[in-house]
Amino acid sequence: MSIASNLLALKKEVEEEGGAKLIAVSKTKSQAEIQEAYDAGQRVFGENQVQELVDKYEALPKDIEWHLIGHLQSNKVKYIAPFISLIHSVDSLKLLQEIDKQAAKNKRVIDCLLQIYIADEDTKFGLGHDEAIELLRSEEFAALKNVRIVGVMGIATNTKNEKHIKEEFYELNTFFHGLKASFFRKEASFKEISMGMSSDYKVAIEEGSTMVRIGSTIFGQRIIPHWKNN
Repeated sequence: MSIASNLLALKKEVEEEGGAKLIAVSKTKSQAEIQEAYDAGQRVFGENQVQELVDKYEALPKDIEWHLIGHLQSNKVKYIAPFISLIHSVDSLKLLQEIDKQAAKNKRVIDCLLQIYIADEDTKFGLGHDEAIELLRSEEFAALKNVRIVGVMGIATNTKNEKHIKEEFYELNTFFHGLKASFFRKEASFKEISMGMSSDYKVAIEEGSTMVRIGSTIFGQRIIPHWKNN
């Protein structure tokens, strides 16, 4: 199966039947592979390494909508602030303040998702429910003018137990609606629930996901790129 045929089958399933937006996760993939997906009609791509993202942004068509889906360090924000469409992985007030600062320098407002910790794993990043609420209630958050919170993101536990994954996605959806009612009732832009990857996107869509982040189902299994060995 080619990248194009994988993509077209997936878009039909995800966007037409499920109603979610497909984020093609292109981390470690070559510019040629991304171009093939682009030529098949895909315009939204997700990366998790800032340097790799910047290199691809500079080399590939400018109408691509780039999403940062991996853990983001504050000192790297300045490199993506001029062009990033959405940052999925905001997990602290400090990071949000830096995004706001760099967005202001670039005279733009950057859309962000709050990454919420939903998994039974210590290795995952994210805000606890209480931490997210505390952040949104803070004076520091109220002072930010160049970021816009448009929803939440979560990564489920890496398990074959579908019931467990379903419960975690249900929890994130419920929390999203709680935040909407409490903090974003009048903001139509607060509408995104980014959850679901290649292994669990069908469950995620059932549980209300509006964005799924899928890589291997489109591009094939992940390989370590040559630049990792330099």
